[in-house]
Amino acid sequence: MAELSKADARADGVEHALMQAGELIESAVSMRRSTPAERSPMVLVSDEPAVAREIETLLDRAERSLSVIMPGSFERARPIIPLLGKLSAVGHAGIEVRVLCTPQVLAPLGLLAAARHGAPGYEVRVTEVDLRGLVIMDRRLAFGRTGPERDGRYASRFGDPGSVRALDLMFAGAWGSAIPLAEHLRLAERMRTEPVRLILGRLRAGHTDDVGAKQVQVSLRTYRRHVAAIMRDVGANTRFQAGVRAVELGLLSDGK
Repeated sequence: MAELSKADARADGVEHALMQAGELIESAVSMRRSTPAERSPMVLVSDEPAVAREIETLLDRAERSLSVIMPGSFERARPIIPLLGKLSAVGHAGIEVRVLCTPQVLAPLGLLAAARHGAPGYEVRVTEVDLRGLVIMDRRLAFGRTGPERDGRYASRFGDPGSVRALDLMFAGAWGSAIPLAEHLRLAERMRTEPVRLILGRLRAGHTDDVGAKQVQVSLRTYRRHVAAIMRDVGANTRFQAGVRAVELGLLSDGK
């Protein structure tokens, strides 16, 4: 069996960390449900105004840092969309802001424009792993979905050190394996040239180098040179994996 690529290994590590953090969170939630005084921080995810208020509270109280994971779809990100301007303003106030998102929501949520015009402490990174939405304030308080799935019905605020530390470690792992925005944009620019896009499509389709070179109408040597560069750029070990990774990173659409 072929070895997993470094990118796949990192993604698996992030998912494992997420599972561990989720187990700890569920334990904390169970205890919270049994304590009447602690029930109020739990809100239904469908109650978007309540979710937005919880997130805004963390943005207003932040003194040192904010770590944010954007949900991987526009629909799930709706509660935080009206607060993106405030999030950018927090960065201009000297607070460290780290935003993690998937390629699918980078432009629709305006994160690309915000990063380009943001403060030095406002940084965006891109990951292909669709993690559940999360906000961590000053490594002391956190707010995010609860439940075994990223689409769980409830979201909750966490202030107990164990849960917040688990979430912060999960975020650190995802952040460390994500691609800095500038690098993602450079990679996307290279990958979206017509010859490279054509080759990526052949790789994803599983064509041999001979067949792919003929279809793209380049020499076999040139084709293989492009393939080697593509595999290196996307962190793939196989040709087919390179095409799949390009889709995951938003560099190649599903229909191409």
